[in-house]
Amino acid sequence: MLLHHYRFVADETLFDFDSFRQELAGSRSPIAPFKAALRDIQMRLDERFRNGADIRALVHGRAWCLDRLLAIAWEQHDWPDDGVALLAVGGYGRGELHPHSDVDLLLLLRHDDDTPYREPLTAFITFLWDIGLEIGHSVRSLADCEREAEADVTVITNLLESRLIAGTQDLREAMRERIDSSRIWPSDRFFEAKWQEQIARHYRYNNSEYHLEPNLKSSPGGLRDIQMIGWVAKRHFGTERYEDIVASGFMNDAELRILSQGQAFLWQVRYALHMLTDRAEDRLLFDHQRTIAEMFGFRDTPERLAVEQFMKRYYRHVTALAGLNDMLLQHFDEVILRRSESLATVKLNERFETKGGYIQVRSRNLFRERPAAMLELFLLMSRHPEIEGVRADTIRLIRDHRHHIDDHYRDDPRHQRLFMALLRSTGNVPRQLRRMNRYGVLGKYLPEFGRAVGLMQHDLFHIYTVDAHTLRLLKCIHRFRHPLAKEEFPVAAQLIHQLPKLEILWIAGLFHDIGKGRGGDHSLIGARDVEHFCHRHHVPAHDTRLVSWLVEHHLAMSMTAQKRDITDPDVIRDFARTVRDESRLDYLYVLTVADINATNPTLWNGWRASLLRQLYTETKRALRRGLNNPPERDDWVRETRAEARSLLLTIGIDSQQIDKLWDSLGEDYFLQYAPSEIVWQTQGILAHRESPLPLVLISAPTSDMAEGGTKVFIHTRSVDDLFAATAAAMEQLGLSIHDARIATSNNDWTLNTFIVLDDQGQAIRDPARIEEMHRHLVEELDDPDDYPQIVTRHTPRQLKHFKVPTEVLIEQDPANERTLLELTAPDRPGLLARVGQIFMEQDIALSAAKIATLGERVEDVFFITTKAGEPLTDPERQQQLRERLIEVLGV
Repeated sequence: MLLHHYRFVADETLFDFDSFRQELAGSRSPIAPFKAALRDIQMRLDERFRNGADIRALVHGRAWCLDRLLAIAWEQHDWPDDGVALLAVGGYGRGELHPHSDVDLLLLLRHDDDTPYREPLTAFITFLWDIGLEIGHSVRSLADCEREAEADVTVITNLLESRLIAGTQDLREAMRERIDSSRIWPSDRFFEAKWQEQIARHYRYNNSEYHLEPNLKSSPGGLRDIQMIGWVAKRHFGTERYEDIVASGFMNDAELRILSQGQAFLWQVRYALHMLTDRAEDRLLFDHQRTIAEMFGFRDTPERLAVEQFMKRYYRHVTALAGLNDMLLQHFDEVILRRSESLATVKLNERFETKGGYIQVRSRNLFRERPAAMLELFLLMSRHPEIEGVRADTIRLIRDHRHHIDDHYRDDPRHQRLFMALLRSTGNVPRQLRRMNRYGVLGKYLPEFGRAVGLMQHDLFHIYTVDAHTLRLLKCIHRFRHPLAKEEFPVAAQLIHQLPKLEILWIAGLFHDIGKGRGGDHSLIGARDVEHFCHRHHVPAHDTRLVSWLVEHHLAMSMTAQKRDITDPDVIRDFARTVRDESRLDYLYVLTVADINATNPTLWNGWRASLLRQLYTETKRALRRGLNNPPERDDWVRETRAEARSLLLTIGIDSQQIDKLWDSLGEDYFLQYAPSEIVWQTQGILAHRESPLPLVLISAPTSDMAEGGTKVFIHTRSVDDLFAATAAAMEQLGLSIHDARIATSNNDWTLNTFIVLDDQGQAIRDPARIEEMHRHLVEELDDPDDYPQIVTRHTPRQLKHFKVPTEVLIEQDPANERTLLELTAPDRPGLLARVGQIFMEQDIALSAAKIATLGERVEDVFFITTKAGEPLTDPERQQQLRERLIEVLGV
């Protein structure tokens, strides 16, 4: 594998240059023949790509053809002497040209005075534009090259990859002498500048290889990381071939294979992107992922979509390349640039020591003679938080010996004890597990985890691969232990210090999603896997049952909070029966909060936090009361009324006015609201009763409250289209409804409460914004017959590439004498207002709603009745409603 300056093998079958010269000689204008030649070359390359030709031959072949065409074009112009030369630089200088890559050229002058060359230079560049070449060019003298290269590391990088196309070779050699490392940018300074450049580039991509729409060049593990290795080696060793730096010890044969295979794969994807988009495109957007997956031969299976299989291949390659890049650059820094530095060495035991704060083996034969040391290393790092990392030579030894981790290794009690000792250590366990994954040890020791590496779900909800999500979840749990977590995660930060065995969370976290991509319910698959792990590692039976239960039910808490009416005592009782004891509840709460935060940063907001806290608090109260002693609904209503009345009397509200208002409300009202909310609403209604306008009350969480959403309470005459009108008006305000509670008094007044967030998922606290909301809602709801226009904003680009089938599930809620309608549909602006319109058309009354947007889809739950207040039990009406929702929302 060549590093730069590829020694091209002429492929005359790509294009007949002899015939081209003859055609050119007989043509009145050279433009048409050159255009036709470029078109013909690209068509042949594309045909070979579709037929599975070696991507290296195509990428280098296009560069070889361009070399020949540019040399011929150079001959068409009159050059006064040999004081000018045409050089390929940058990617073209490396001999890499994809269908729409820029053709980077340097027109190199021997002297600063360009006057003799100005006319032919202008004519030559204009000609290249006329024939349709996308060129990037610069005109520089030898002195310019030296001066600009010294001032800018990107210029010296570009010039390092120069290659002569036309003119005299001595001019290029003179340029190379001027930019030699003995004159400017010595290898240590060059390396530091490029390393900082890479750090900044990785930072722009969140230092993660895992992006839903990655950039093939610039994302971590992308083509720039491969080029970085080449640039550093080129500057230091002056070599032209990767094989030469293998010989120098900078890289070994196994690493060369990773580099070569990863580059070939990324080149294939990049070529396909250029061909599909007919432009220079490096972003692997959703628009193209499915098409490329099909082009590469992937097919949907019952377990995985073709696009998910393709992206798994991508993530595995870039993860390997990112790890290799890290190790090689660290190796270069430690072993080559800082070899002469005196670093303090501290002995840890007979097998390991630290040097300059990084751990290393004391014998290069350690992992071969004592494979258990591969686990011991991570245990030592957990016990010694002062250790900054692993030295590059030791990382390489781990990579070279990890194949020893097989079934025999995993069944060895010594190794099992070491792994459990790591999980039970008091240090930063997630950090060590991330390192184990980075060096390929974790997937070897836990094959189930290894199968999940690079596994992506093709949606906008799960934005990380299964392995990346799992390790982020563990990192979140560790964050809860930090004092600063008390502000953002008050309950989890308190519970994490009360849990008796933290290793239970590490194990449950490792296995909670491990069953994905294997068909069936991943929670059940993971529960079986974790039981096997616990038995093999001699975890006590009680702890095994707890871990298995956590994995099996890791979604139960979030699903209950998100989809069930947690103001309903029956819902709390059913969830408490699932949990059964307070210890399970504590573990499950911490695991759930970490899982949500590690799935997608946009999911965690104050409203979701308040839902989980409410479910946790009510469930704990139910468990302490006893599962055989649930509160009666009448008792719940009586206690709520009594507390609310006491508070209202305290602030001077007349008892008769309270009774008159409350007598018009049913018992369900007092089940739905807390006493403080009832006080707020009662006080507002009584103060507003003489006004003809709708009452709109808005309450925002205080600035010191991290949890909760902005509450909007609406009290007005009941009309059929009120919910739809309210939803449309809130869409116009750019608000998203996350919860709705609808109540109607027996004298036909509505008491509707909505929880709303802004477009960033945050509660609205700004007084001016709240006043705007109040004014707009009053204006729009004063006459609901004057229906607010449903928002028709463009659907975001990403949402268009996911085909979410609209599904409607209807079932009965007999305890509350209502019907539950669960709607799954593609997300789109104005969706909730359209649902409200359909309910109005179908004579459906809404009593409550739970709204959840999960990436590209919504999963909303509506609690409905007929206009007469009866459950919707008629199969014909159910089917009519189902068909209408699918008809309107499925387009």
